[in-house]
Amino acid sequence: MQYEGSCHCGRIAFDVEGEFLSGMDCNCSICRRRGSILAFVPRSDFHLRTPEENVSTYTFNTHTLQHRFCATCGVAPYAEGKGPDGSPMAAINLRCVPAVDLSELQMTHFDGASR
Repeated sequence: MQYEGSCHCGRIAFDVEGEFLSGMDCNCSICRRRGSILAFVPRSDFHLRTPEENVSTYTFNTHTLQHRFCATCGVAPYAEGKGPDGSPMAAINLRCVPAVDLSELQMTHFDGASR
């Protein structure tokens, strides 16, 4: 199924392909502060609809994920990096995908704070 997502102001908009039945609640320092609920997809299933120059990037710690956010509204709708198998992936903040009913998701809690 294809979904549309965006930051709050719409300067970052994207399409993402996937079946979002579960979400990951991570307690690492950035996810805890942002309140992100994440789902991971192959990078080829994520398509940015707005210009790349609308996207700002933040990295920290091991610099393995590029956390993407909007410099205008501050919302972070996705991140990019490598999956466990080394293939390109996107981490989608499901709070930025209005058609996903968060109350229906099976939540997985990930202890990112201890890593």
